[in-house]
Amino acid sequence: MRLGIMQPYFLPYLGYYSLMKHVDRYIFFDTAQYIYHGWVNRNRILKQGGTDWQYIQVPVKKHAQTDTIQDVLIDNEKPWQEKILGQLTHYKKRAPFYRPVVALLRETLSQDFLSIADLDVAMDCAVCKYLGIDTPMERFSEMHLAIDPPQSPDEWALNICRALGDVDEYWNAPGGAAFFDADKYQRAGIQLRFQQISLQPYHQMGAAFQPGLSILDVMMFNSPEKIREMLDAYTFVGEK
Repeated sequence: MRLGIMQPYFLPYLGYYSLMKHVDRYIFFDTAQYIYHGWVNRNRILKQGGTDWQYIQVPVKKHAQTDTIQDVLIDNEKPWQEKILGQLTHYKKRAPFYRPVVALLRETLSQDFLSIADLDVAMDCAVCKYLGIDTPMERFSEMHLAIDPPQSPDEWALNICRALGDVDEYWNAPGGAAFFDADKYQRAGIQLRFQQISLQPYHQMGAAFQPGLSILDVMMFNSPEKIREMLDAYTFVGEK
């Protein structure tokens, strides 16, 4: 079985969904420590005019530096849903899939979310449904999986793989290639693979292509069928 484990992020870039699509089982690792100025509560979209990007962001309440993602609460006293939707209105005239994408976003944001993890998981699942990705997905905090205590950060995934018992490949994003000790996984009979998505240019509003934006931008300009083709354009780092 191919397993993917990633922290829940807010409407992340294309590579995140490519990983989701191509593994057999996917786990949202929501017990990881929340990192300020990361991708858990924000992402990037085009600015009006299309020549640069801007953040869309979900405000969170004050919390301890050591709090995990599942414990961080959304600051729902702020009208963040309408602000994000308002930041997307400049797509309306130029993006052919503006209406269905905003409808999906509005429907998901109309739900009552207390934690940022709840929102991220619901949003990622809604995007996957729109794109036709049917990989089984779970939250680590809800699995109640008994794992050995990790002795180093790269052993969280390894010990989850061992506890599940039927994992023979563990897939991760390319940014983790230097972070993992491949020998540990090899000794456990697990192949460690780092998937690198090819961010192929598509027509945006501006003259220069802005790569690596939120999946929202990809969805605005491309059909679900086209995006599925884009999700299949990947290689493995360090493999021939």
